[in-house]
Amino acid sequence: MINKLREKKGSIFPLTIAIVLSLFIIFAGVSEYLRLKLIVSGIKEAIQTAVISLSIENYDNIYSSSREGYSGGYKYIDEKDRWEEMLHTEDVFNKLDELLDLRIEEDHHVKVVNGEYEYKLSDLEVNIINTPFAPNSSGDVFEADSYISLEVPLSFGWEHLPPLKIRLKVKSKYMAKF
Repeated sequence: MINKLREKKGSIFPLTIAIVLSLFIIFAGVSEYLRLKLIVSGIKEAIQTAVISLSIENYDNIYSSSREGYSGGYKYIDEKDRWEEMLHTEDVFNKLDELLDLRIEEDHHVKVVNGEYEYKLSDLEVNIINTPFAPNSSGDVFEADSYISLEVPLSFGWEHLPPLKIRLKVKSKYMAKF
């Protein structure tokens, strides 16, 4: 019996199991990080697309010298005989719902995949920074800073970890290319 306890055969087996399990956990963590990064970058791009496409759809509010590269949101009011700033931000979430195929649940816009939510968006703020009426350079562009709250459930941790909750800031720029 004592000879069996002193044998070294199979002593590496527990270390092998520990290394394989560690590699699985590291791989799962890296995969989850990449999944979250992909979701966040897709949402950022969708917000930029929504803001810019709404700017293009509201092209009638762009100052008429856009052929010179000017992209300010102004409209000439005949009865007042002056230019007034005209900006529209209320349709960004509708455009975002259309782009990302979101459904509205309470105060969240939710992406559902296979009956479970993939992420939730809420609290969208769009701050449009209009170019000056008489720009100093052709580098002045129509900009928008958008802020949105994002919640993504983690698949790593088997629902024991709380979901990722972040406030994204997305900068969008539009300049007429004529």
